[in-house]
Amino acid sequence: MTGHRSKEHYVPLDSVRGIAALSVVVHHFVISEPLGAILPHKAWIDFAFFHNAWLFVDLFFVLSGIVISMSYVQGGFGTFEFREYIVRRLARIYPLHIVTLLAFLSFRMMKLGLVGIGLLHFVPSEMAVNNGYSFFLNVLLLQALGFIDYLSWNGPSWSISAEFYTYLVFGGVVVLAQKLRDVRIIFMMSLALLLASAAFILLVLRHYSLDFHTYGFARCILSFFLGVLTLKAVALVPVAVRPSVQAMWQIGAAMAAIAIVCVVGMQPMLSYLAPVIFAVLLGSLMAFPGRSLPSLLSVKPLVWLGKRSYSIYMVHALVLVLIEYFSRGAGLRTFQMVDQFGPGLAASLLLSGYVVAVLALSNLTYANIEMPGSKAIVGLLARRPRVVAAAEGGGQ
Repeated sequence: MTGHRSKEHYVPLDSVRGIAALSVVVHHFVISEPLGAILPHKAWIDFAFFHNAWLFVDLFFVLSGIVISMSYVQGGFGTFEFREYIVRRLARIYPLHIVTLLAFLSFRMMKLGLVGIGLLHFVPSEMAVNNGYSFFLNVLLLQALGFIDYLSWNGPSWSISAEFYTYLVFGGVVVLAQKLRDVRIIFMMSLALLLASAAFILLVLRHYSLDFHTYGFARCILSFFLGVLTLKAVALVPVAVRPSVQAMWQIGAAMAAIAIVCVVGMQPMLSYLAPVIFAVLLGSLMAFPGRSLPSLLSVKPLVWLGKRSYSIYMVHALVLVLIEYFSRGAGLRTFQMVDQFGPGLAASLLLSGYVVAVLALSNLTYANIEMPGSKAIVGLLARRPRVVAAAEGGGQ
């Protein structure tokens, strides 16, 4: 069984997250209404795959369930400490979240100031309702818990909201299992939460597609705890599996994942099958780390992309807004002139510039906000050793 616990799978899983994050970046470009209205032709890679890449958010949730449970169930169940766990989860997501939120606030204030002095004509806000209430909810990461039914400010951050409160639920499950001294409680509770979430989405919310963000917390619960169960399933895979079968599982799952993203727009109910396919793909990468697909996913460019996947995801909406304003300023006539060299050239060049800008900015935020911010919060909130605390307390 130890063959399935090798840390070799970390790199391929991170690379998958990076590819998915980049696909979401392209997705928001190809569905942008302001860009669609001003660009004379679509970009050359404007395919169904990218139109439906919203589905990769559920891959993020499954992957989080795998990675989190790997750290706190497989590796440290007996020593799990709820406060430390929450501090580390908060440190991982909050610094970049609050910086991007403040960036959107600053941009909106600057725009309103320019409108006020007559240097800019009034245009709608980036999201339908960017007000004080939605800003407050964003600060507390509450925007995916049903308090509002619209995207606001840094729109993609709804999924970060959903994940954070799912982390809390998972932590409670681990604490319960630890008190009962039975790790199997985690997997039984994971199955129960997964089924309860599916029932809530279908019977109460009546969503027949996973393409929703209001009560996104329920959507995250479903896929996250499927990820937890995936870790258990991987541990049950026999070690002596023929190489041809291993390759078949990995390649078949990868092809199925691509196929379902391509067709989900025609059959929205298939979105409920997607987390299962993602779980099989990710599980196969973990179970069989020596195959060609994990090796391919371990090349340096994909490793680089995977490390910065969270930054890529969190900064791309702001870059897209800037691209949209640039496009308005350039005007339809400019893009028509470029498209004389080939239909779709203007959109493809703009898309390329957008992706490069996202990657460049995410590299900066990864190095200067995400990583140091995480360390700073852990350093500030982590519980100090009792011996040190006693020594600092003097004779009190």
